[in-house]
Amino acid sequence: MTHPAPRRTVLLVTGAAALAAGCGGGSGGDGSSASEGTPSAGPSGGRELAKTSDIPVGGGKVFADRKVVVTQPAQGEFKAFSAICTHQGCTVATVAGGTINCPCHGSEFRITDGSVARGPASRPLPAERITVQGDSIERA
Repeated sequence: MTHPAPRRTVLLVTGAAALAAGCGGGSGGDGSSASEGTPSAGPSGGRELAKTSDIPVGGGKVFADRKVVVTQPAQGEFKAFSAICTHQGCTVATVAGGTINCPCHGSEFRITDGSVARGPASRPLPAERITVQGDSIERA
């Protein structure tokens, strides 16, 4: 003889399934730093990350879904680095005040070369290859 599952069990199982589904498809954050309306490429890259006008001079933009951060240290000079912090593997979240900032433990990296501006990270962010053609920034 089977007994129907109590309502509490059904709610717990349903809630756990929804939580698991929500955790698995993410952009590594609230999505506000990811590029919107920009086609994404497969693992080999090659498609547009952003328009040059999307990247502020003296700042940058984190593309958490692509695990890359693009900066523009000076007008027309674009750099790209891994968006994965070298301290403990968190995804960096913001670019402000000339640094790429990790929310997990406060590490900061310079937008010019990815070097450590403030620890606890002790290694720079690895450079990523990009190409700029016209007003388009693409992963190389």
